[in-house]
Amino acid sequence: MDESRLSSDELEQAVDGFWETFPPLWRMIQTHIRQVAVEQFNITVEQFHILRHIRRGRDSVSALAKVKDISRPAISQSVDLLVTKGLIVRTIDPQDRRHVKLDLTADGNALMDAIFGDTRQWMMKTFALLSANEIQALTRSMESLKKIL
Repeated sequence: MDESRLSSDELEQAVDGFWETFPPLWRMIQTHIRQVAVEQFNITVEQFHILRHIRRGRDSVSALAKVKDISRPAISQSVDLLVTKGLIVRTIDPQDRRHVKLDLTADGNALMDAIFGDTRQWMMKTFALLSANEIQALTRSMESLKKIL
């Protein structure tokens, strides 16, 4: 038998390990981000997600409503609050005056940078509990997972 080929049992063990590790880890990260957004920056989780989607290129109320799978009026209310807070700006597209583009303001970008920076520091403290060998193995594992993604 080729030593580079894994048995079905070994693959099953890898899949089980994935499901036992990644979803709980992702929930921990999401919980931390939510706590930082709500407690330190006084924005709701929903507002955080809207800012995150705008930062990722969803630049209209329609695009946000589609990705969030909620109504345009519901998204519009949240966007209005974020505009009032100075975190989002609306601009009318000169080529298509019907299209109102949403962008983060400098304050909105700074808030998102702070939330993600805080989360990065928290993750670094968490990972610091691992040995150098474990961190290296984790890094190699992440590189392997990137190959299949």
